[in-house]
Amino acid sequence: MSQSDKYPAESGRRRFVKGVVGGAALAGVGAMGSATVNTLTTSGGVGGGSTVAMSIAQTGGPAPRGLPQIPVEVTDDGYIRGIWPETQTVTQEGQEIQVAQQQLGGRTYSGAWFQYCGVESQENIAPDFESDNLFRAAPGKYDWQDETYEDGDRIHIDDFENYAEWGNGIGDDGVGKPASVSWRSQDADADLNAIVIRSPRIEEAVQNSDDEWLQASTDQGFVAYLNVCTHFCCIPDYKVLEESARYDAANGTYCVCHQSTYDPFTLEESLFIARPRPDE
Repeated sequence: MSQSDKYPAESGRRRFVKGVVGGAALAGVGAMGSATVNTLTTSGGVGGGSTVAMSIAQTGGPAPRGLPQIPVEVTDDGYIRGIWPETQTVTQEGQEIQVAQQQLGGRTYSGAWFQYCGVESQENIAPDFESDNLFRAAPGKYDWQDETYEDGDRIHIDDFENYAEWGNGIGDDGVGKPASVSWRSQDADADLNAIVIRSPRIEEAVQNSDDEWLQASTDQGFVAYLNVCTHFCCIPDYKVLEESARYDAANGTYCVCHQSTYDPFTLEESLFIARPRPDE
């Protein structure tokens, strides 16, 4: 790793074997030293530190880890919602602070998963930010979506009926039908950008696995993730650019800035240092 890279060198590396989607996936997990942890969890902010998150797999390029997964549920009236952890008060370094955290699918799901790249300073990442958590259309990536929704419209399951055949000339047809969305962003100063995909690959994985997290974090073939690259915080694309085929990512997620690639159908565990939120 070059000295010009913004991320500190890893002090160790462990591997977890995760049989989540299409068999076992090897997930590289970097563990940073205690000095780094202490620096990032000082009184200048709250709720940061060493964090274990579930993410879509990082498959190539300089990004240090995958993009954090957003657990998904389909509401009774068919809208697609990202689950936000419950707000609770905990004691951290002798101080009582509010965190967003709950048990889901046998894991601790936390708002700290999304505390990187400056996102931690946004009001909509605060544990008690009020939102219905529904995904809303963000235009400009997919023709089908721009023909169906206005900016800010709620995303509905009925508009994904052709997900098993959908294609746009990038990669293979039938891999998964995407929507570019914002999350927890109504009445907020800045958007949380995300991608929602309905895919037969997710449905098949759920049917063929007893993994608790996979069962709890996906719904009717839907999977979602925060669309902010973990390398230099750029905005990646899923099935948007023909160039992605040069990096074996025509059926995956591709960041044009530095060619980091991700697999949205393989979920892996990652360890990183979540930035603390600003003092409240």
